[in-house]
Amino acid sequence: MKNAKLILATGMGYPVSTEEQIPLIKKAGFDGVFTGWSDHAPIGEWAKIVSDNGMIYQSLHAPFTRANRMWEEGQEGEDVADELCRCLDACAENGIPIMVAHAFIGFDTHNPNPWGVKRFGRAAEYAKNIGVKLALENTEGEEYLELLMDAFADNPAVGFCIDTGHEMCYNRSRDLITRWGDRLIATHLNDNMGITDENNITWLDDAHLLPFDGIADWQGIADRLSAVCYCGELTFELTSQNKPDRHTHDGYAAWSFEEYLAQAYERAVRFRAMI
Repeated sequence: MKNAKLILATGMGYPVSTEEQIPLIKKAGFDGVFTGWSDHAPIGEWAKIVSDNGMIYQSLHAPFTRANRMWEEGQEGEDVADELCRCLDACAENGIPIMVAHAFIGFDTHNPNPWGVKRFGRAAEYAKNIGVKLALENTEGEEYLELLMDAFADNPAVGFCIDTGHEMCYNRSRDLITRWGDRLIATHLNDNMGITDENNITWLDDAHLLPFDGIADWQGIADRLSAVCYCGELTFELTSQNKPDRHTHDGYAAWSFEEYLAQAYERAVRFRAMI
């Protein structure tokens, strides 16, 4: 993996526009970016900046705040499925090979059902027809991911995106790299402090720290990626900002955006060398 491309998510909690961030991410040493998507995001403009800088537009992240509606009866679930298809269109129109989507959002409901399979199935079939990969990410509600991965086992457009932080704080460190390694097509690499309250797992633990600043076993992650023969890009999804009433990111507060990027690149290179 010594030649693996290094990708960084835009955003990171700084008041710097995506248009400004992309060339700075390139200058820091990264090979490409991924961004979020909305109906109003200027994906075409961003794609041109990425191309002009000789970079890779690795993926789009689909909206996820209504992912639970995919599993509920009613029109809103259909609307969310339509939204996924529009995000897939943006990928196809701009040469972006992967769309990442959450299978679910929420901690209190555990009811995977045919509604969700049907709606995600519509997106999965659409992805196959237009030549885009749909990467389902591990989040809370692991049983929803399990059902979808089984349901679309024969669809070559559907793969898995491992979020190393989610694995620790949502999935109780169950080895999902190995579980879905034969279908792993994307990574969201980040660190955190694990589960801080075993009786009340919440989104506050999902810190998205720089690698090596939390408790993740990075050599173990590297070894697991090697064991499943992952050979894609190494994509980092990070933020400089604390979650409410948390202080995990206090050490980043004094850094400029460029200093944060330098740290992110140094950690990315260090991790790549471990694989």
